Amino acid sequence: MSLQQEYEVLRRVPFFAEVESSKLKLLAFMSERVGFDDGKIVCRQGDPGDAAYLIIDGAADIVLEGPAGPVTVATLGANEIVGEMAILCNAPRNATVRAKGRLVALRIAKEPFMRMVREFPNMAVSIMQELAHRVQAMNSQLQAARNEVNQLRARMSAAAE
Repeated sequence: MSLQQEYEVLRRVPFFAEVESSKLKLLAFMSERVGFDDGKIVCRQGDPGDAAYLIIDGAADIVLEGPAGPVTVATLGANEIVGEMAILCNAPRNATVRAKGRLVALRIAKEPFMRMVREFPNMAVSIMQELAHRVQAMNSQLQAARNEVNQLRARMSAAAE
């Protein structure tokens, strides 16, 4: 993929819509195109957040590792960013990202990513909106799971009587 193609990929992502062309081309230049085969780990829960990944082609599962084993909580596809939360929070990664099929992504190192966030407030607002949507979706999933648990408890209680 050429630098111009990587620039075009970045340009299609809402996060980067307000970034000046010259700055976006510089970000494309500083980024690295990477590929992952099906099931390969892009980044692991608990690792330091050193980069974000813009999915160019394919999909990635977002997996939470817990005592009961791994749970896939989301699947992201083309033109979506993964791994940005660890960078923004300056914290270890809160989930594992695993390729679902063949995955091609643009690896954006922490410093250039953060420089863009600092220089372009509209980008920061777009990121906040995307993260808010993700939190809202997770809350909906959590509420649905709670409802299922409550229904199961009610059935078990009724069956015990």
